[in-house]
Amino acid sequence: MKRGGDLAITVLTGIVAIPLGLVIALLIRCTMGGPVLFRQTRTGLRGKEFEILKFRTMRDRRFPEEPDAPRITRLGDLLRRTSLDELPQLWNVARGEMGVIGPRPTLPEQVVHYSRRQRGRLDVRPGLTGWAQVQGRNSITWPERIELDLWYVRNRSLGLDLRILVLTVKVLLNPAGITAAGGVNPGFPAPTEPAETATTTTPAAEPAPAVIGLPRQATGPRPVPPLRSRPARPAPVGAAVEEAS
Repeated sequence: MKRGGDLAITVLTGIVAIPLGLVIALLIRCTMGGPVLFRQTRTGLRGKEFEILKFRTMRDRRFPEEPDAPRITRLGDLLRRTSLDELPQLWNVARGEMGVIGPRPTLPEQVVHYSRRQRGRLDVRPGLTGWAQVQGRNSITWPERIELDLWYVRNRSLGLDLRILVLTVKVLLNPAGITAAGGVNPGFPAPTEPAETATTTTPAAEPAPAVIGLPRQATGPRPVPPLRSRPARPAPVGAAVEEAS
């Protein structure tokens, strides 16, 4: 039933999204050249990896060590603030790799740090929007975000999904927490962290859980076990910023 709802929303949204997407693609092509789409491997349902699609928001590097932030174009910044850069993910929904509502899909380099309990967020299809997105998006730490996603997995229902859709509209009209400071969510190993750093650096103390706005029936977030540090695979160019949402 949920899959049918995802397809229905995708078809209805596509009536507007396809013409709008063509215009955006043309603007990207004219201002940045190709490619128009940014592709990145993410982890989805039951740990299966897939290629997520976004509109490109950063120009090519002018020199090897150029940071990501200055590469975001004016058009790219607008696409991010309005979340229109996520529009191509409707194709991921149509393919069954994602749903409309669910935890946001993350990088395999981040998933390897999950505890067995935290891997519970992979028990449902990742979504275009989710409970963590309407509770703070990238302004909250990864442990908090994972707890919110786990709460959603345990309590998901049609009513909760409808509530998330309504809250998502409010978030889109008043954007906040689009990109974390430095392009990486606090409290979680950065996907671009060099392997030698990941193996030799002593993990920082985990921040105390913050008070999160869960419905009354929720028990609230529980402390997350310290994350084991493992060598991280090199991330695609621009992953630290592009991955933020």
